[in-house]
Amino acid sequence: MIAITGATGQLGQLVISGLLKTVPASQIAAVVRNPAKAANLAALGVNVREASYDDEEALAAAFQGVEKVLLISSSEVGQRLPQHRNVIKAAQRAGVGLLAYTSLLHASDSPLALASEHVATEELLRASGLRHTILRNGWYIENYTGNLAAALAHGVILGSAQDGRISAAARADYADAAVAVLTAPGTPDPVYELAGDQSFSLAELAAEVSRQAGKPVAYKDLPEREYEAALLGVGLPDWLASLLSNSDAGAARGALEDRSGTLSRLIGRPTATLADAVAAGIAG
Repeated sequence: MIAITGATGQLGQLVISGLLKTVPASQIAAVVRNPAKAANLAALGVNVREASYDDEEALAAAFQGVEKVLLISSSEVGQRLPQHRNVIKAAQRAGVGLLAYTSLLHASDSPLALASEHVATEELLRASGLRHTILRNGWYIENYTGNLAAALAHGVILGSAQDGRISAAARADYADAAVAVLTAPGTPDPVYELAGDQSFSLAELAAEVSRQAGKPVAYKDLPEREYEAALLGVGLPDWLASLLSNSDAGAARGALEDRSGTLSRLIGRPTATLADAVAAGIAG
């Protein structure tokens, strides 16, 4: 039995879809906060088990009979560490054989503010005694191509990454990596640094959007605080505006670049290209 936490999220759904290609639905457990949102998974025969990251008891019950768990990091920035601790403790209590965790690219050396909760979770895992593997995921390319409407409307992409290069990959690429690790025989590596095959700057992103859309789109680089203010101005919550502007500033220092090729080797194919991602984003 393989259990996926956060199974109704975008990454979780992709992981389960990938698992279903080789694993019987009866051997997959979707651990979700709201079972009603997992009706599509239940219809496929997947075991839907109710538990939130805040409830260690419910998590321990959800992990009964489970051999492997994928802990998809919580989306509640600032609350992740206690929530991840609950998952780890529940896995210990249930006798889980392997816990895989989605962390951040180069977490231990990353200047990103986002890294701290990931580093602390990795430390909890190492101290837990659980057999585990850490999937250090790079940036999702959909972070840039998932909503190109504003860029196309205004002819500009804003950021504060300067000419920093970003080795982004598609969410589906990271999902396939998780599937590969969860279904492979033997013991996985302790840590996988996962990123796209090719890196790009935000100026190159803007140029590709412009090329495909057939209209001018430029990249405008702003100081970190000005970019944060611009994000607040379009209605993003404080925490998200701060996270995105800080991440861009980290990208300017190389925090989101990786040339190892580990992700494509793990999934057995090239990662998504910038051109393909932009095409999908423009198509909507």
